[in-house]
Amino acid sequence: MGRAIMIQGCTSSAGKSYLTAALCRALSNAGVRVAPFKAQNMSNNAGVTPAGLEMGRAQLVQARAARVVPDVRMNPVLLKPEADTRSQVVLLGHADPVITELPWRGRKAHLWPHVQTALHGLLADYDVVVIEGAGSPAEVNLRASDIVNMRVALEAQAGVLLAADIDRGGAFAHLLGTWHCLEPQERARLRGFILNRFRGDPALLAPAPAWLEAQTGVPTVGVVPLLDVPLPEEDGVWLHGDLAGSPRPSDGGHAGFVAIPRLPRVSNLDEFAPLEGLARWVTSPDELRGAQAVILPGSKSTAADLGWLRATGLAGAITRMANGGVPVLGVCGGMQMLGVSIRDPHGVEGGGAEVPGLGLLDLHTDFAPDKTTVQTTFTDPETGFTLSGYEIHHGRTVTGPGALALVPGVLWRQGNVRGTYVHGLLENPAYLERFLSWAGLPVPAGLDSLDARLDAIAARVRESLDWSVIEAML
Repeated sequence: MGRAIMIQGCTSSAGKSYLTAALCRALSNAGVRVAPFKAQNMSNNAGVTPAGLEMGRAQLVQARAARVVPDVRMNPVLLKPEADTRSQVVLLGHADPVITELPWRGRKAHLWPHVQTALHGLLADYDVVVIEGAGSPAEVNLRASDIVNMRVALEAQAGVLLAADIDRGGAFAHLLGTWHCLEPQERARLRGFILNRFRGDPALLAPAPAWLEAQTGVPTVGVVPLLDVPLPEEDGVWLHGDLAGSPRPSDGGHAGFVAIPRLPRVSNLDEFAPLEGLARWVTSPDELRGAQAVILPGSKSTAADLGWLRATGLAGAITRMANGGVPVLGVCGGMQMLGVSIRDPHGVEGGGAEVPGLGLLDLHTDFAPDKTTVQTTFTDPETGFTLSGYEIHHGRTVTGPGALALVPGVLWRQGNVRGTYVHGLLENPAYLERFLSWAGLPVPAGLDSLDARLDAIAARVRESLDWSVIEAML
């Protein structure tokens, strides 16, 4: 059986996905056959494996870091929020309507056997499995239904590294408090604490690490700096700021930019990271002032988010901008919103009457019970570019006479308005450059390739950890 290392966090967004990717690449660089694993992921940022199965984007990136083919065993359970108290359950790459309808605490008996099978399969197939936890293991109200934190660590006999985001403040209290909330057999799995996203002089941390070890018996094995090397995001936490973490321009955000409505149920938002500081999330018509292009992103609840667009006044404002010649791009659910009508005859999103779209693309969409999940490569006749991405949607879209199907079922155009079912279109550098040229915006200096970024963070994280502890865990 392979060996396992687990990264847990004191909180959500403590950097678990980032650290897991870094360890996967560092171990792969050392010649270790390594695979990532996260038992249960809650995120609307999903992608598609080569087998056409759905899994979390974070685990797809981690598989890339490990230099292995993505496998749904790496993320056997994916929860995709549809409302504040409802999530679609994707089990081993397929939406499971039966388990979706079960109450949260009633799911464990159905999901845990699949988690066990996937975990032990990876442990048998790889030298090392780097496991990512979720949220915090200190959520004692969820201990009985846990299938992703200490239950997994115990099952895999994994050594656990517990990370705290020191940039938020209170890191030592987070680490000590989390340790106090663990059961004795869970504490026994802890091999070290990590202070993540540190900026400043590490010498100023003394005597806190020694004090913490005296309290818990667990050493601080790494101080990882705040790294300005972005990776695709796991979830929507970063929506509280601008894309790529860049500040608004000094004029209050009214310089030329690409506006992206911050839909309540936005999905796959990470695909817009290549826009860097040129993109701005907007929630009101006033925030559109100065926008030179608009992107309507994907949505897990298309009809509801379309209602939000109308309630905020963004629907009318975007329509006026499109009629005035501003380039508009709709991706997946956003493309459906740009159409003439949306119907949900099978109750995929709850059913109800036909919903009128914005009418900027002569398209008519019906939601089907079966979901399309596929990696896609096509040639765009408008640009001549060969483009790649992935599709995840229930929609079946019919083209009316007013719209041009550039690639039937994949890409449409009507004047300055374009729509596509393909996520990741702007992750193709040539298409990103062409889109920005339509908007009259400069092309960003450019992110390094994903592999270059993974190598960079792996090197920095490895040098920031006591690597002898990692070697001892293996």
